[in-house]
Amino acid sequence: MTPLLITNARLLDPASGLDAPGALLVRDGRIASLTGAPAEGAQVLDAGGAVLCPGLVDMRAAIGEPGAEHRETIASAAAAAAAGGITTLAMLPDTDPALDDPALVEFVIRRGEATASLTICPYAAATKGCAGKELSEYGLLREAGAVAFTDGRRAIGSARTMRLSLSYARVFGAMVVQHPEEPSLAGLGAATEGELATRLGLPGIPAAAEAIMVARDIALARLTGGHVHFAHVSTGAALDLIRAAKAEGLRVTCDTAPPYFDLNETAIGDFRSYAKLSPPLRREADRLAVVAALADGTIDAIASDHQPRDADDKRLPFAQAEAGGAGLATLLGVTLARVHAGDLSLRDALALLTCRPAALLGLEAGRLAEGAPADLCLFAPERAWQVKAGALPGKAQNSPFDGRALEGRVIATFKAGRRVFG
Repeated sequence: MTPLLITNARLLDPASGLDAPGALLVRDGRIASLTGAPAEGAQVLDAGGAVLCPGLVDMRAAIGEPGAEHRETIASAAAAAAAGGITTLAMLPDTDPALDDPALVEFVIRRGEATASLTICPYAAATKGCAGKELSEYGLLREAGAVAFTDGRRAIGSARTMRLSLSYARVFGAMVVQHPEEPSLAGLGAATEGELATRLGLPGIPAAAEAIMVARDIALARLTGGHVHFAHVSTGAALDLIRAAKAEGLRVTCDTAPPYFDLNETAIGDFRSYAKLSPPLRREADRLAVVAALADGTIDAIASDHQPRDADDKRLPFAQAEAGGAGLATLLGVTLARVHAGDLSLRDALALLTCRPAALLGLEAGRLAEGAPADLCLFAPERAWQVKAGALPGKAQNSPFDGRALEGRVIATFKAGRRVFG
């Protein structure tokens, strides 16, 4: 492979604190130098002053394959990820069939490798079939390459099952990722319980359903010594509990997703099904609480929470429409909105998208360092664009940000030193 020298870039590596103008040399798929040393025969790319950071690490995304390839395939998700600057993705296991067998975990890893643009790090099903009853074979799944255990967008509702899951996952050095929503309270709800849901005649989900599950699982983490990670946290009450658990020294972490710090429940408008998500969009006070938790470090990562749906899933009455939003191509742009608003520094925002999720998953990704994989994202933080459903890369077009104007666009994405976007 011809060496690549990227010059005139703003090198930004949250892991080391590097933030300076410079050049980066790639040789044989890895970062050879951060000093801009010339290399004979190298291809030279002038970055024009744009930011060069590690490729983004998305720690929570669903993909239709296997079982729902009409919604999205691994190849189409890889195209969308590359357009969003994502080079590593942790895939949820609640596919059809669920990733509860080592052969399926290995299959997904190989399918990711075949794209040559995206490393897929699969979660394994915490319970067989993601049904919440019988535990999967954690040791074999971990050996096959599973990065952690979860039932995806289904909460592990049984306290006994969650206790066993935390205990067994601890033996294999892995965390359990929980969808924090008490199932009996969530039921068939479609929006956050309150005045808006009542006015629209929609069945409500009390915001307390999230805090109740978080409180229970913090108690189980204390009991077992296991590591529980709460996905897409969306309420101030849950974040207060997580903040206190961290102060106590418990092995408790969490992530959130762009809809929960950029949108509130009014985005559902007059039954706008693209904005039907799980958990549902919250009140403005909760959105502000999520922003504050990003700033104070309570939230460990920002994940796309990508959930592909097709037109037939969404063109239904709001209460019957499937929940979920496409998020790969918009992950960086919506996160940068918090930077432009002054809520986060650019370095802290990128840490939430690179080195911090990589550390949670135990991955080599997410840093600019000599010898590290040359997985890179080059973006212009001020470049304006508009999200348009129907024109997004990949199959999934069900974006809750449809019509949203953003600042910050990916110029190029590199996987192992090879340009895969831009």
